Amino acid sequence: MQIKILVVDDSASDRLIIQSMISDYCILTACDGVEAMRMLEEHEGINLLILDLNMPNMNGFQVLEALKKDERFRKLRIIILTNHDELESEIKGLELGAVDYIRKPIQMASLKARIDVHVTLLRAQDALERERKAIEEALRESERSKSVLLYHLPGLAYRCNYDRDWTMQYVSAGCFNLTGYPPESLLYNRNLSYNDLIAPEYREVLWNEWKRILAARQPFKYEYEILTATGERKWVLELGQGIYNEQGVVEALEGIVLDISDRKAMEDTLKYNNEHDSWTGLYNRNYLVSLLEKDIKLKKESKKALIVINLSMIQLLTLNYGFQYSQNLIKKAAEALSRHCADQRFLFRPRENSFLFYLADYKDKNELVDFSNVIVETLESVFVTDRIGGGIGILEIEPNQSEADIDLFLRKLLIASERSVSLFGKDFETCFYDEELEALVNRERDIVEALNVIAADDYTNDELFLQYQPIMDLRTGLICGFEALARLRTAKLEPVSPAEFIPLAEKTKLILPIGEKVIIKAFCFLNKLNEHGYNEISVSINISAIQLLNPDFTSRLFELIGEMKVNPKNVGIEITESVFASDFEYINDIIGKLREAGLHIAIDDFGTGYSSLAREKELKVDCMKIDKHFIDRLLCTDPKKTITSDIISISHKLGHSTIAEGVEHEIQLQYLKEHDCDRIQGYLLSKPLDEEVAIKFLKDTIKI
Repeated sequence: MQIKILVVDDSASDRLIIQSMISDYCILTACDGVEAMRMLEEHEGINLLILDLNMPNMNGFQVLEALKKDERFRKLRIIILTNHDELESEIKGLELGAVDYIRKPIQMASLKARIDVHVTLLRAQDALERERKAIEEALRESERSKSVLLYHLPGLAYRCNYDRDWTMQYVSAGCFNLTGYPPESLLYNRNLSYNDLIAPEYREVLWNEWKRILAARQPFKYEYEILTATGERKWVLELGQGIYNEQGVVEALEGIVLDISDRKAMEDTLKYNNEHDSWTGLYNRNYLVSLLEKDIKLKKESKKALIVINLSMIQLLTLNYGFQYSQNLIKKAAEALSRHCADQRFLFRPRENSFLFYLADYKDKNELVDFSNVIVETLESVFVTDRIGGGIGILEIEPNQSEADIDLFLRKLLIASERSVSLFGKDFETCFYDEELEALVNRERDIVEALNVIAADDYTNDELFLQYQPIMDLRTGLICGFEALARLRTAKLEPVSPAEFIPLAEKTKLILPIGEKVIIKAFCFLNKLNEHGYNEISVSINISAIQLLNPDFTSRLFELIGEMKVNPKNVGIEITESVFASDFEYINDIIGKLREAGLHIAIDDFGTGYSSLAREKELKVDCMKIDKHFIDRLLCTDPKKTITSDIISISHKLGHSTIAEGVEHEIQLQYLKEHDCDRIQGYLLSKPLDEEVAIKFLKDTIKI
């Protein structure tokens, strides 16, 4: 049988790689779905289709839908190519008729092994089909032809009584190769009956099936296991029919029994691969879905819970030590967690960098907590030298639930585990998905929806607005600038704290369009200040790491400065220390270019993040903003023992000016004056103000 494979991928390099790995077969290639459909029409005998889902013109899903409608391609086996995070696409592809999937980046050894398995199955099915056709044709031949066929039959042909022993009247010579017993030992139950050969668990089932078939006068077809003379179990396929007399009474049964052990072994291999994770050997998402669907239907009253282990932080190890290192750790964790499996406790690997326990018939919530603590101890022992943590999310499935919405379950578990990661960082802690967390998640969803609206090009409302907190020069006692602070207020959410919406904007990358709108609003305020004669007042804007790392950030900022005719010397950029953890050299080079253009650069919240004196000296910045934490300490610590003055001194020695944040009390102000702090901001001076109020504040402020 010639194996002809069509590889469809818009990536020429991927097509070439796949073609080189499976060059033993006849390979055709296509660059998109349109060309693939044409190739299928023009080339007969294509057995296997390797199909990328993400292509121009006609994507993989459209090809699958077209093939599903065409009866000519009913036997075509389709393997889809997906990316590692396209779980929904994999499921949809399988539902549309694909039999397997391979994730990109393609692992060559895995690709070759999977293709070989499918080719083996194709050849086995083809062989079985040809054998079946040959048998059907042979039954219509002469007695001489039948004897030749029976001699070469991969099994046995028989004629037997319709009784519990299946008493054999005739057995072909193939009996010995199939069962290990000579044919004559079965004739009329001389040494044993055929019923003795049937595996015990199938004997009653087989009798009842023949009874049903004969009553309906239908052909018999059934797969079961037999026991050979050596004790080996073999899978067989029996094809037969009843022989009736003129009165319609069954006189005998005739048929063949074929050895299908090889085919069953391949099917078992495919079934195992479909239900297990290839790296860890644990059950995968497919088996989780089938098990939950079955248990929810059959065990409505029993308690059921899912515990997910989120190891997303292992990606940090991948970056530092490579992919294989982190994957070996995953396997090590799988082996350790497997020791906690039991009759009603199953372990799965539903997706990359995560594990999931399914618990059934547990006692109460305390048992879930206790078991989670066992998981924590296990994981801490595995990752003790790597110093990474993760999140543990728990979801209790409500009793009497009518159906298993696995996607919803996994989404809730992911939310709970991600909440655990965000709250506890490098520790392993447990978080239940409950009404409170659901309310929090819904609020975050509403905030993201509001941010999406704001990020749109045609957005004109004032839900996103800026307030401006004055900054005072301690040497002159005059207001020298403002810090622009983003605020969000919607009819549904009312005021939303920046601590809530800024992280969500960064997480969703909406900080890029929203950040530009903030810059434009701040520049508009600068122009208003100029109109009122305050052309020396600066405005500082907070910029996130995501904005700085955007390749177009610098050019777009300079473009806005030019379009809005803003003096760059009046523009301040504030960035946090943690920004430099992303890519120190790259970001330091960016802020160097901004300074060359005349902008002022300040390190915000200095002293709480990525502090390093060696690095601070290299930073191309103008100013250090001392975090409120150090200013608050002035109220409860002996002034002689605080390090705030040392921070001021170090900053000056490094050539940077200083701004003290969060100044709220006179005693703080006096301390900062005594130790030569350059500028201050905080509620002692003023809270953040709306535009018009800020301009009025400038007019009313007198020298302190």
